[in-house]
Amino acid sequence: MFVYTAKLSRRKLIAAAVAAAAVIGAIVLAIALGTGSRAVSAPDMSKNADRVAWLRSLGLEVDEEPLESRTVVIPRNFGGVYADYIALQRKQGFPLEDYGGMEATRYTYRVTNRDDDREIVADVVVYGQTVIAGDLQCPALDGFMEALKP
Repeated sequence: MFVYTAKLSRRKLIAAAVAAAAVIGAIVLAIALGTGSRAVSAPDMSKNADRVAWLRSLGLEVDEEPLESRTVVIPRNFGGVYADYIALQRKQGFPLEDYGGMEATRYTYRVTNRDDDREIVADVVVYGQTVIAGDLQCPALDGFMEALKP
């Protein structure tokens, strides 16, 4: 039979207690975050109903069906007019420039609750199930383009 003894100083004992508390805290945090992510599911923006509900959550009333859905290739370089568009997307927190060179789908919806005699549309650009860009615009010659998110 072997007996091993160790001399622990007060400093080593406190360090061991702090390390054990950190490990336990990390485990509790991991469990809490893991449970929370399973309980709340993100909307699948590849589905029309989820896009319409999301636009309505932004205060926009839109027709149930898009006017158009079109595959677009996101440019790799955002110069010229694209620089303004990427600035608008950054302001809204959309990661459009991360998708340069990739194909996405742009859905265009007619907006029905704006006080304007001109046609107003909302564009939503979706990659997979995620919105990566969006805008509110009047495509008329004297039109405008603004952020979807207020």
